[in-house]
Amino acid sequence: MLAHPWRPEIEVDQIPAPARIAPYSCAVAADVLIEDAEMGNGRLVLLHDPAGNDAWAGTYRLVSFVHADVDIEMVTDPLLPEVGWSWMLDALRDHEAAHTAASGTVTSVASRGFGALAEDPTRAEVEIRSSWTPLIHAPGDLTAHLNAWGDLLCQVAGLPPLPQGVTPLLPRAR
Repeated sequence: MLAHPWRPEIEVDQIPAPARIAPYSCAVAADVLIEDAEMGNGRLVLLHDPAGNDAWAGTYRLVSFVHADVDIEMVTDPLLPEVGWSWMLDALRDHEAAHTAASGTVTSVASRGFGALAEDPTRAEVEIRSSWTPLIHAPGDLTAHLNAWGDLLCQVAGLPPLPQGVTPLLPRAR
């Protein structure tokens, strides 16, 4: 996962993976950076149990968390959860990342300060927590899932999907 050719806006570091969920696991944390400003962040965990896991409907499971600050108008849109979930499914479909048993939540929050915090700006955030069972039969099969997750992370952070071989024109930091 560390050696994967991530989009240029994504900075990835290995983090400790959960040890009790599966015999084998790997985890990364990622930040979407534009001109050194963090636009979004996330974590991706790959779990593997060669004996299989009934709850996963397979031997592998990808667990994802993606978060970004957004415009206040976005979190007041009642369709944001459905749109956020469609971003996740579309990313998997667009990269032909074969999978099953996708599940998750989309959370949107607006925060406004009062009293001593009244001068703080209103904040709006969206996060997508998801997991799915990647259908991995060969080492290269994971690549589509990593590409899809990178696109999801960037899309939540406000960047459009990047077609293969295209260099992005990066927007200015918020």
